Amino acid sequence: MNESITTAKDKLDPQEGPETGQARQAATPGDGREGRADIGVTGLAVMGANLARNFARNGYTVALHNRSRARTDDLVAQFSEEGDFIPTETLTELVANLATPRRVLVMVKAGQPVDDVIEQLIPLLEAGDIVIDAGNSHYEDTRRREAALAEQGLHFVGVGVSGGEEGALNGPAIMPGGPKESYQALGPLLESIAADYDGDPCCAWIGTDGAGHFVKMVHNGIEYADMQVIGEAYDLLRRVGGYEPAEQATIFDQWNRTELASYLIEITSDVLSQVDVETQRPLVDLIVDEAGQKGTGRWTAISGLDLGSPIAAIAESVFARSLSSQTAVRAQAQKTLQSGLDEADVARLAEGEDREAFVEDVRLALYASKLVSYAQGLDMLQAAGAQYGWSLDLGTIASLWRNGCIIRADLLDTIMKAYGGRDTERHPEPGTVAEGQPLNLLFAPEFTEAIAQAVPAWRRVVARAVAAGVPVPVFSSALAYYDGLRQDRLPAALTQGLRDYFGAHTYRRTDREGAFHTLWSGDRSEITA
Repeated sequence: MNESITTAKDKLDPQEGPETGQARQAATPGDGREGRADIGVTGLAVMGANLARNFARNGYTVALHNRSRARTDDLVAQFSEEGDFIPTETLTELVANLATPRRVLVMVKAGQPVDDVIEQLIPLLEAGDIVIDAGNSHYEDTRRREAALAEQGLHFVGVGVSGGEEGALNGPAIMPGGPKESYQALGPLLESIAADYDGDPCCAWIGTDGAGHFVKMVHNGIEYADMQVIGEAYDLLRRVGGYEPAEQATIFDQWNRTELASYLIEITSDVLSQVDVETQRPLVDLIVDEAGQKGTGRWTAISGLDLGSPIAAIAESVFARSLSSQTAVRAQAQKTLQSGLDEADVARLAEGEDREAFVEDVRLALYASKLVSYAQGLDMLQAAGAQYGWSLDLGTIASLWRNGCIIRADLLDTIMKAYGGRDTERHPEPGTVAEGQPLNLLFAPEFTEAIAQAVPAWRRVVARAVAAGVPVPVFSSALAYYDGLRQDRLPAALTQGLRDYFGAHTYRRTDREGAFHTLWSGDRSEITA
């Protein structure tokens, strides 16, 4: 089966087929014109359509299918000049137009719709063909589907794609999992449409079965935390610092020239500078303060709990969105709950107080909290590697996020280098980091020093926020994580003593080996468990 897999570029012949800008007539089974397209795309909503256009722009012949033929025809009518498209009516027709090994990219709604399409595809495919799910599927579904299709001799590849609609068209970050041998045929296509960073495609094979979708899920969890800490910085600058949105737009623009340089900081400046045409008020003041979510952040938080991975900053960002959506409860709380603060406590910076120093403190707290979010996400990847047998290379994964995706940021280049750079052939033992790499991102010398410089400001900002009644769940939980890591003793000793008291769960001692239990309801003597 593996020997039948050749690269996509081997399938391309620049002398073959019509000129760019023309749509080929679809083949039907048995008419002698099968096997002309390099990849098929089924599901032509915005993301699917943009990925199809991206493939075509990069010289691939793309067979198109959608449940509604009208959407297929619209895509060809509008964008036929971008490349070589073959519109098809049915999945049977789609498959008939694919060169072997057949590559079918599925872009339908996650969940049952993906299973429905797979069920229709299986009888149409042959051993060695590849089904690609590039949607936001849950990694456990991907693991199940990969195992089921393997029994049929088919490859199933779950691909994480980040970058939104624009990224899908112009170059996203791509995180493919699945059988490694499938990457021989699929990798060249994906790498050609991915974003580029210093000559490296933001695409590489991640690991087996659900690894690609898991890494994309963690990316989204970090994205949640990243946006939340930006929101907390904005709230502090406004409520405590007295900076209006237009002033903050300038501040964030300046921050984008520091180590905080990133896509999210850049667009924060744009959003804060936007003025509503009708009212001439800052647009941010007219947007309902109720943050939506599509589920990947929640999946990350749940998976963190399942894996026993302490991703508190990421989880708090999910809870912050949930709290924002409890509009009725919040409305009642504003009438019922007291702050316990004097007006002086919640006032803006006192006259004569150094406003620029406060802004710098907030910037440093934002950077430190952001680093903790990344550290927690990468730690979770290691835990998942141990649980699922994935050989995840954190340096390579960080390299994929440097461009094309939502969390793209300058610091990712530093993170990549801290984990030994990009090496797509390096696959450490599951649940470990490669030799010479830090056990935790915060232990990398560059970041240990950066956080040491930020800690005093970080503590001042959290303390001031608490004193002023301004919620900073991620700033404060990230600081608690940092402090928790560095303590020589944690109150978990008491927790374990309590567990032994009411449930005989036993405990270990610091002075000798073994497990022990105290006879709490008896003579309180200690026995070996």
